[in-house]
Amino acid sequence: MTSALRLGVNIDHVATIRNARGGVHPDPIHAAKLAEKAGADGITAHLREDRRHISDSDIARLMDAIVLPLNFEIAATDEMLQIAVRHKPHAACIVPEKREERTTEGGLDVAGGFESLKPFVSTLKDNGILVSLFIEPSEKQLEAAASLNADIVELHTGRYCDTEGTARDVELKRIIHAAGVAEGLGLECHAGHGLTFDTVTPIAEIPSLVELNIGHFLIGEAIFSGLDSAIRRMRSLMDTTRTNIAGERSA
Repeated sequence: MTSALRLGVNIDHVATIRNARGGVHPDPIHAAKLAEKAGADGITAHLREDRRHISDSDIARLMDAIVLPLNFEIAATDEMLQIAVRHKPHAACIVPEKREERTTEGGLDVAGGFESLKPFVSTLKDNGILVSLFIEPSEKQLEAAASLNADIVELHTGRYCDTEGTARDVELKRIIHAAGVAEGLGLECHAGHGLTFDTVTPIAEIPSLVELNIGHFLIGEAIFSGLDSAIRRMRSLMDTTRTNIAGERSA
């Protein structure tokens, strides 16, 4: 399968900058609206247990203000489940969360936490919310996700982005294989974490991926070039890659 590749823009770190000083600026909802105009297909926001960036009021305002679908990242806790059910976002992406981590450090252990995740996933789906699981590119985790009746898996690209040379090639092969397995299991396959202008093209070339979620890098680039420019450049890299693949297949 080779088709247009969706771009989800994570606005968490607009809120990080706001919270560093307090007050209301910069506003992540304004960033979400700019992202939509610049070509984003969706907005991602992670409501952490410690509320270090996105706040409860941000989620409420996003649901009221944006037209794009909201991918609501949450830990598998009773509090977060209640918030998701109350707001009913387009999708809820379940991620592992440790209070001391600076950012999400790896994928969710779906296989190990299968029984505890089962009622969580079921409740989300019963409320019309698509369920996404942020996982490592592992057959074991993919099979567990399919058994849980998840709709989507998002493959963790952090290790791919953090390595170089042969090690990066190995990680890329793992992601390529996992994306193919996900497609075979009937799971919609996304990818994200740490992607940049320099690392996105090989990931965008994977035909069974349908969406990339990118945040921290785009917010960082916005300091130098503006958020609109950063998103448009990422959008262009993704679109050009998919167009080239389609051309090669039809030649």
